[in-house]
Amino acid sequence: MPAFLSRLRGEIIENAPLGAQSWFACGGAADVVFRPADIEDLQNFLTRWPHEEPLAVLGGLANIIIRDGGIRGAVIQPGKAMGTVEVLDGVYVRAGAGALNGTVAAAAMKAGIGGLEFLSGIPGTVGGALRMNAGAYGSEIKDILTGAYALDRAGQDYRWTTYDMPMSYRHTHVPDDTIFTGALFKGTAETYETVRARMDEIKARRNDTQPIREKTGGSTFANPSSEALKKSGLPESTRAWQVVEMVGGRGLRIGGAQMSEQHCNFMINTGNATAGDLEMLGEELRARALDLFGLDLHWEIKRVGAQL
Repeated sequence: MPAFLSRLRGEIIENAPLGAQSWFACGGAADVVFRPADIEDLQNFLTRWPHEEPLAVLGGLANIIIRDGGIRGAVIQPGKAMGTVEVLDGVYVRAGAGALNGTVAAAAMKAGIGGLEFLSGIPGTVGGALRMNAGAYGSEIKDILTGAYALDRAGQDYRWTTYDMPMSYRHTHVPDDTIFTGALFKGTAETYETVRARMDEIKARRNDTQPIREKTGGSTFANPSSEALKKSGLPESTRAWQVVEMVGGRGLRIGGAQMSEQHCNFMINTGNATAGDLEMLGEELRARALDLFGLDLHWEIKRVGAQL
């Protein structure tokens, strides 16, 4: 481990069991995990970490498969120290990259700020939500985002508006080395009771339709584009879960990995799955969709690390 790491103020963990800590509760370890004490601490790390060494950024380990061979190099994991949430001027919420999406939604609700309720249905942290323009229940990050804060691989800080970083379905168009440190969201002034009612509705819908008590990682595949569906001959309204069902995916199992019976676009670890089982199951469904419909299903779950 480089000597400079001992001079940082944040938490340093060698051979960190990130796979076991992920929502899927399986997969390998990371060589080094760094949880910065603050942005300055993160900048100090970035200016000293060798550019030839691998570097990854992970958040709450929700929508991710960490492969069984683990992650080489270092992983930056913004946590509670970079997860502050504050309400500004009655309609704005500023949140650090390490803040849980649900925490941001709750802060907005308490302040009577509407429009951020959908975040309560998105697992993980603000940093990950920014990276993938996360969305749920008809809304996505770009609908509420006014600005984002970030660092590049050299530790240079940036403030971007939504005009600087175009966002599309489940993707934010920024350089690969971008490390988000926070965001400024804008909602609308409403009453606490109104916002709370919508939050309760989202919670009830999640409980009824998603396997939230299982070891899962959220939606496995992104919804196909209209163009892709046209080429496949499927209706343009077809959703990813419907494709999975049409190819026989509901309840399909490989090893300890299974597509949920409750919501067949959710993959679950039934108890003894490896990361390899999960990825193999997803690839089997992708192969079936390509074979039957000529449709290329795209992973929504991120997969990182080395395969065994």
